[in-house]
Amino acid sequence: MARTLFDKVWDAHKVADLPGGGELLFIDRHLVHEVTSPQAFDGLREQGRNVRRPDLTFATVDHNVPTDGRPIDEDSLSGKQLSALDRNCKEFGVPLFGYNDPRQGIVHVIGPQLGLTLPGLTIVCGDSHTSTHGAFGALAFGIGTTEVEHVLATQTLRAAKRPKTLGVQVDGALQAGVTAKDIILAIIRKLGAGGGTGYGVEYFGEAIRALAMSGRMTVCNMSIEMGARAGLVAPDATTLEYIAAEERPYAPKGADLDRLADYAAGLKTDASDAYDRLETLDASTLAPQVSWGTTPAMTIDVDGAVPEPKDAGEERAQKYMGLTPGTPTSAMDVNTVFIGSCTNARIEDLREAAGLAKGRRVKEGVRAMVVPGSAAVRELAEKEGLDTVFKDAGFEWHRAGCSMCLGMNGDILRPGQRSASTSNRPYEGRQGPGSRTHLVSPLTAVATAVAGHIADPRDLLSS
Repeated sequence: MARTLFDKVWDAHKVADLPGGGELLFIDRHLVHEVTSPQAFDGLREQGRNVRRPDLTFATVDHNVPTDGRPIDEDSLSGKQLSALDRNCKEFGVPLFGYNDPRQGIVHVIGPQLGLTLPGLTIVCGDSHTSTHGAFGALAFGIGTTEVEHVLATQTLRAAKRPKTLGVQVDGALQAGVTAKDIILAIIRKLGAGGGTGYGVEYFGEAIRALAMSGRMTVCNMSIEMGARAGLVAPDATTLEYIAAEERPYAPKGADLDRLADYAAGLKTDASDAYDRLETLDASTLAPQVSWGTTPAMTIDVDGAVPEPKDAGEERAQKYMGLTPGTPTSAMDVNTVFIGSCTNARIEDLREAAGLAKGRRVKEGVRAMVVPGSAAVRELAEKEGLDTVFKDAGFEWHRAGCSMCLGMNGDILRPGQRSASTSNRPYEGRQGPGSRTHLVSPLTAVATAVAGHIADPRDLLSS
């Protein structure tokens, strides 16, 4: 019987069938951060347990770290969380990439960057956007704090039910100004906020193969925003070239890399009829996308207008966002532009954004900020002079962290303020109480910062 990539990785990690249903999976990588781990470590401590495989567990600080350079207040929530993670990692022997460590960064940026993320692995983290790592042909998904404790103690995960499989075929060449972020927003727009619920999604086709690893990670990152359990892309030469880069200390080298390449060659779906469901998208017709509502499914073309509401949910979203049907995107003035998050804060994202920002200026009255996804991304960007480009254009240049993706760390909007954000969720209050968030690509973010309202990057590319 033909099998999907998802099924092959799942089957390779199945330890046992569980009484009453479900399966037990072995976990190859457990990624930990400061927000969802304290209770899990406390649970181990209370029951006298150790971390089963500290060599397969890696911790970093990202969600609640300040990115504006201010010192950490030890009595603040951030300070207490960082201290707790440091204490827990030392006690249980878990490697930690702390606040001043050159390897620190957003967990879903540093995993691939350090070579921890590899084809065919199972990867979990107490964070919903763990699906990012599926870009390498890994089976990666977020877990809750109770599950974090279970993985720490056993290096296994109880899976109540094996998801179905959904293939999303994306063909056609992207037009100038259209990016991977626009692909995934268009997919979620088409399938809906619950369109992937109960599925592991594999993205394939001409447009996906043409993406660099950074773009594939962006696509897989937002799989969770349509309810999917995981998102995957089959590994290929692009994947292996990324892994083989010298700066990935945890990646296999030499003969080990050759063996990985041989294994990865078999990590592909046998036939399209192996999926439980198949969807398609023509990337050649896409325009840059922008979300107008409170889920990524509420998305329109960048030169479009707010639609008539289809249901009570859309009516509520329009009221919350302060918009009415027929409002064009060009009438959506913004207070803040945020380039960052585990969706779009890799060096490739910053290079692309800086290329459009060079020689231009942020509109007066707009706060624009760039937050690199890791300390290493920040260092490389500064070596390339990207920080100077951004600062000359009027952008703030920050330290690495999750920052304004979520209203947790001081980088927040005030009630009623509107942002154009390269993050992944425009939920009510996500960027601060009463905040209004429009999801965009890095290119659209730059165009918006320059115009002071949601703007089409193609206009700047052609000028």
